[in-house]
Amino acid sequence: MTRIEQMDTDFLYKDLSDKIINAFYTVYNTLGYGFLEKVYENALMQELINKNLICEKQKPIKVYYQQKVLGEYFADIIVEDKIILELKAAESLIEEHELQLINYLKATEIEIGLLLNFGKKPAFKRKIFTNDKKINL
Repeated sequence: MTRIEQMDTDFLYKDLSDKIINAFYTVYNTLGYGFLEKVYENALMQELINKNLICEKQKPIKVYYQQKVLGEYFADIIVEDKIILELKAAESLIEEHELQLINYLKATEIEIGLLLNFGKKPAFKRKIFTNDKKINL
């Protein structure tokens, strides 16, 4: 991958990512720390809808292995069919949270994921897993 291609990938859906992160901070600044993840999920969903974004919450996504369905997971929120949101209400983000999101990206055609933590200090991480890197699971 050339440097220019890498830059394009780094900024894939940048405007949409920025809107989501803005909504994340709006919810955090309104509710603060200490609620269950589901409360933040519902509030963030409402905030994203207020921004006229098309969102689905708890969307089932099948996971395959050797062309057989092993099971499914439920994405917290998918925005515009372009970005998976994985929400946490944890003390801090840990590597397992990031790996969880990367695996979700691997299991879908979606290439961008945002890990949003409504912890003591709000935090987010943006993960990219491009379709050209995915194997047919």
